[in-house]
Amino acid sequence: MNGVKLSICIATFNRAAFIGETLDSIISQATDKVEIVIVDGASSDNTEQVVETSRRRFPALRYFRQEKNMGVDRDFNRAVELASGEYCWLFPDDDLLKPGAIQTVLSESCRGYEAIIVNAEVRNSDFSSLIEERRLRITNNRVYGSDQAEDFFADTASYLSFIGGVVIKRDSWMARERERYFGTLFIHVGVIFQQPFPGDILVIAEPLISIRYGNAMWTSRSFEIWMFKWPDLIWSFEDFSESAKSRVLTIPRDPWLHPVALMEFRAKNAYSLKEYKTWIQPRMKSFWKKLFARMIAATPGCLVNIFIITIIKVRNWDAPLLVADAKNSPFYYRLCMKRLFQYKR
Repeated sequence: MNGVKLSICIATFNRAAFIGETLDSIISQATDKVEIVIVDGASSDNTEQVVETSRRRFPALRYFRQEKNMGVDRDFNRAVELASGEYCWLFPDDDLLKPGAIQTVLSESCRGYEAIIVNAEVRNSDFSSLIEERRLRITNNRVYGSDQAEDFFADTASYLSFIGGVVIKRDSWMARERERYFGTLFIHVGVIFQQPFPGDILVIAEPLISIRYGNAMWTSRSFEIWMFKWPDLIWSFEDFSESAKSRVLTIPRDPWLHPVALMEFRAKNAYSLKEYKTWIQPRMKSFWKKLFARMIAATPGCLVNIFIITIIKVRNWDAPLLVADAKNSPFYYRLCMKRLFQYKR
């Protein structure tokens, strides 16, 4: 394995239905400079058997099964620890590489970048429909020097909530603090932004990944993650200005205090009285704001869904992922109407 340049590191858990297709997209273009390292967080399905089928086709695939599930952050970190390549591409267990992706990254890695950020397109769960052509809205490659850390953070941190966009030198990963970010669900963001890199970072504009949107393991926890975990992580980086952090988060701080954010999550079926009682009620001090937050949680989801979709169309908001979430919600008005007619019958 001494000739390995790129280790594709995958943390997986109960993804037997998807990981085979992911591995196919990697193996079909992998070279002898590539290995695949999979850390399985004690899956209870037949993930191991699916991976073994791929390993027979690609012997440079190494599979490690954990005795118990330690969480995605620890598993990705373990995959990097086990890797032998100069660079590690942190890759999800259900997305797909586009043709030519590996060769592009291998070619660029010869320039010695500290990290390479790879753009992605967003598709629906079966890849039949394109939701967003470019998740990172750039059309030309960019290189950020060590003196451009603030610009790099402001331009890319929001996109990098998606772990599949990260290709990083293994030595750089290993030299940085990691345990502090266990449990955040975004260990890669913590590793990248805890301090500036000493060398250049390349951002590739051309999408090299197809994201399978709406299939995340943490969907049921999305309110907690995007209202609390993600903002807390972004605001923890002391080297960046409030202005840069506001660009990353859109809503400057404590998004759970903003009614529009609560309505968006209600429209997506991610905010209800359960989330209100667990996350909002203990934190919100104002009686009137608390009452309003509770009213949003109790409002029929179909009404909020219609309101959000209408506002997006009327104001011409560029929010394709929010539209996709709203339409995939059980509160989407067409599904509500269908259930209503079925009930009347």
